[in-house]
Amino acid sequence: MKILHYSQHVLGVGHFFRSLALARALADHEVVMVSGGSPVDAPLPDHVEHRLLPPLMMDAEFRNFVPQEQDPEEEKARIERIEDERRKSLLAILEDTRPDVFVVELFPFGRKRFAFELVPALEQFKAMGRGPAVCSVRDILVEKSDQAKFEKRVLRWMNELFDGLMIHSDPDLVRFDETFPRMNEMRAEIGYTGYVVEEPVRGAGAALRAELGIAPKEPLIVASAGGGAVGQDIVAAAVAASARLAPRLPHRLFAFTGPFAEESSLDALCALAQSTNMDKENNTTGHIHCARFTNRFPAFLDAAELSVSMAGYNTTMALLAAGTYGLVMPFDQNREQRMRATRLETRGALGILDPADLEPDRLAQRMETAIRTHRMHEQPDHGIRLDGAAQSARFIEQLAASFRGRP
Repeated sequence: MKILHYSQHVLGVGHFFRSLALARALADHEVVMVSGGSPVDAPLPDHVEHRLLPPLMMDAEFRNFVPQEQDPEEEKARIERIEDERRKSLLAILEDTRPDVFVVELFPFGRKRFAFELVPALEQFKAMGRGPAVCSVRDILVEKSDQAKFEKRVLRWMNELFDGLMIHSDPDLVRFDETFPRMNEMRAEIGYTGYVVEEPVRGAGAALRAELGIAPKEPLIVASAGGGAVGQDIVAAAVAASARLAPRLPHRLFAFTGPFAEESSLDALCALAQSTNMDKENNTTGHIHCARFTNRFPAFLDAAELSVSMAGYNTTMALLAAGTYGLVMPFDQNREQRMRATRLETRGALGILDPADLEPDRLAQRMETAIRTHRMHEQPDHGIRLDGAAQSARFIEQLAASFRGRP
């Protein structure tokens, strides 16, 4: 079976890696993954082909595309040109691949700005009559200024263009109808898959610690900012806090700015880390390491005693999969990250940071308390389903089989 999977990341990389995890689970099939954000350097399985659309990214408010022209008219013309190129490219990919299943990530619950290419593509796929169109959506939708108008638009597109809806959530933690109450008006087949996460390979953390020369009882802390378009203050705060913490609790810190961080952010972080590492009085030489990105992030979390990060879907679920405690700061542009993090905090899976906690001495104390506490007590069994990739693959296979069996 051939599956076309469309995924558009606009700020971070979470959408891309969640889609890639799903593609990996479809190992018995041929997957063509289409993405249209800034390129991400990630290895692909042999059964996955990656097609790139001309990239478009959005600002931190998710209102406008990131501009490249100073003149408004020139910028408008540039966007119109890229939109036309993308629409034609996506339609050509559909015609070239002629997939049996078309999976679209988030739309129509999000990515309204990309309706210019997705509605024509979904209409073309429907006209082919080859198989089901499936929407792939995370657990929580961001709030809308006009919820009634939003729900009406979503229901129209869902009922006209889609045959299935995969909700990547565990309803025991978050039910989708909490943020989209009109689910019962959808005609599509609906299934909760559990959370989609790339789980660490067994023993990967121990192997990484040995490779890095980290002693068995030496704490490892990982600080990260997801894609890196936002969240640099968290990583910088973790580096500064690490300097305060090292004299009383020696440890290693690996800090990642994210692939989309400005070069100046990486340079500033590395300069801060270097100045900290040269603090001979505090005996902290060489304990902080900074980098832009790692393809071994699940292994780093598996190796770590503590993570300091934002609270995005992917990072949060990776923490649960690794069984590693995290201090997380929700991105408060919308409710999604804080809503999920608050529920996980009540289960003892993580702790929430507020802006005041980024003060170095205060963050150092939070980090020390977390490490010492969780050395004495194992992470609680959170009981959350993390088999979303495998269950999504099963959902797609079953929906495709039933579609072929229709009269």
